[in-house]
This record gives sequence, C-alpha cells and structure tokens, in this order.
Amino acid sequence: MADGSSLETYANHANSAASESAQSALPEQAAGDASTRAFTFIGVAIVAAGLVYALVRATLARPPADPTTERIQQLIDEANRLLKQLDEKKPE
Repeated sequence: MADGSSLETYANHANSAASESAQSALPEQAAGDASTRAFTFIGVAIVAAGLVYALVRATLARPPADPTTERIQQLIDEANRLLKQLDEKKPE
C-alpha cells in the first residue's frame, strides 16, 4: 500500500505543479485580455463617434439660399459673359 500512497503523492504534486504554472500564466493572459478589451472598446467608441458625427452633419439644416447672393452670382456670370464677347470682337 505504500506504492499507492506514493502514487497519490506524486499525483498531488503533479497537480499542484500544473496549477502553479497555470496560475503564473494567468496574470500575463489577464493583462492581454484587458488590453484586448480596452482596444476593442476604444475602437467601438471611435466608430460610434464617427457615425454620430456623420449623422449630425447630415441632419443639420443648412440655411436657405439667400436670394441676394443668387442675384449677385447671376450678375457676375452675366458680366463675365459680356467681357468674353468683347474680347472675341476685339480687333487684333
């Protein structure tokens, strides 16, 4: 029966050694898991912020076009057209 107790002791020793090595690997793995979760959270936050920015930008009402600005642009276009006609008729 002494052999049985020595086998039992050996099994207990092997289990304790395995659990010690597993416990020593846990802090490194936990640190890796924490950084992965942090980077994932940061990535999700960046994507969400981008979507919110795009949504707000798209839904903001733009001020209506000013009729005065449109009329000024029409006059500028007409003046440019007339200047172009004068340049074409200019004798060389």
